[in-house]
Amino acid sequence: MRILISNDDGYLAPGINALAEALAAVADIVVVAPDSNRSGASNSLSLDRPLSVQQASNGFYFVNGTPTDCVHVALTGMLDYRPDLVVSGINNGPNMGDDTLYSGTVAAATEGYLFGIPAIAFSQAEHGWTHIDAAARLARDIVLRRFDELAAPWLLNVNIPNLPYDKLGAIRATRLGRRHQAEPVIRALDPRGREIFWIGPPGATRDAGEGTDFHAVAQGQVSITPLQVDLTHKTQLVQLARDLA
Repeated sequence: MRILISNDDGYLAPGINALAEALAAVADIVVVAPDSNRSGASNSLSLDRPLSVQQASNGFYFVNGTPTDCVHVALTGMLDYRPDLVVSGINNGPNMGDDTLYSGTVAAATEGYLFGIPAIAFSQAEHGWTHIDAAARLARDIVLRRFDELAAPWLLNVNIPNLPYDKLGAIRATRLGRRHQAEPVIRALDPRGREIFWIGPPGATRDAGEGTDFHAVAQGQVSITPLQVDLTHKTQLVQLARDLA
């Protein structure tokens, strides 16, 4: 199995290093990741400047762009083969509910999916990298499942509690929960007295009931949510067609 690995925390992040080490034992891997932290980049592409690809001493490739840039460059010109799987992470913190829309971790996996390649995004449920080795081992377990019964390509979003490997609960198939709207921006002044704004914290959970990713992780379980890219509001499409008629 040949696996392309990326992330949004940058090629030096503990998460991607642990993930690469775990997967190198079971697959041929190549790592193409941002040169720095690009959290919250979502599915953005850099269209206003050229991108450079450099190789670090550990063999990882790093790009001066977004997570989507990294996977896009790898799949459309850098690699001379088509990977069997695109894996993103392990992210420093959760990507659950509405957060998946902003996530660079999920975006890197989504880019692989858009090219017709099965893809998995891995995140830890809490910031700080505690028990990252356990998360990487669990990620390897999930990759080895292969999910051959799912219609390919598939896109899976995985959130792993920060627990020792033997303390992790069952792996649950979940749906995305929902959050309340985000907290207000934080106003401040820069050193020159100009007003600046920091993006505020995400909103509290609104739908964290049984069956959601929020609920599973709160129970110490591993959440896997299958995602799709079709944003069409099918119910409103029917009504809109009637209105236009």
